[in-house]
Amino acid sequence: MGTGTSSGVPMLGCDCQVCTSPDARDKRYRSSVYVEYEGLKLLVDCGPDFRSQMLREDIRHIDAILLTHNHKDHTGGLDDVRSFNYFEKRAFPIYCEEYVQESLRREYAYAFAENPYPGAPKYELHTITDSPFEIGGVEIVPVRALHFTLPVLGFRFGKFGYLTDASKISEESIEKFRGVDTFVINAIRFTRHISHFTLDQALEVAAKVGAKRTFLTHLSHQLPRHEEFARMLPGGVSPAFDGLRIDF
Repeated sequence: MGTGTSSGVPMLGCDCQVCTSPDARDKRYRSSVYVEYEGLKLLVDCGPDFRSQMLREDIRHIDAILLTHNHKDHTGGLDDVRSFNYFEKRAFPIYCEEYVQESLRREYAYAFAENPYPGAPKYELHTITDSPFEIGGVEIVPVRALHFTLPVLGFRFGKFGYLTDASKISEESIEKFRGVDTFVINAIRFTRHISHFTLDQALEVAAKVGAKRTFLTHLSHQLPRHEEFARMLPGGVSPAFDGLRIDF
């Protein structure tokens, strides 16, 4: 759905070669992924580009949203679930950790008011931790990582693993991803970043996971254009792009 950093690509005010690239694969909304798994239709993260992403892909229904953490580029689109409230006549299920729920209650206070404003979004919050949980009888495995010092979650859906906005992950957590055929991991740039994996760090984690295919996401304009970047990467590793579809 989106493969860019918190500022997106192109970045406002930037005229670098990546931000001015004519290649559609270099146009990146904020990072999120739509997953169809065991009959479920799920969205991981719901950033400010949520509405545009859903319209682009013509997705008319999702069963639930899973949030990796509470930063605005991953939660800023949640007001737009009002459309699903209206058409489906239900509060919208959101699965996230308690600290993320606390953040949502502050940022979307109008939705949690005792007497909410008419037309405000309606959320059904479900608390998760780093232990496996079920949605409709289908098991999903959260995977703990750190985004600088902030605890975040990646997710495993059978043979598919997804990890964004991480700068550190334990061997125990890597073990939870082992056995996936497809692995998606964030790689923000070449040089050290305080809260995201560099390219080398992401490739190191990916090698330990050992998936047949690895895709890099949460890419910034400090990495090369898609075509050039793809040629630089080792076998089995590719830069993701918005609209990419993967069977697993």
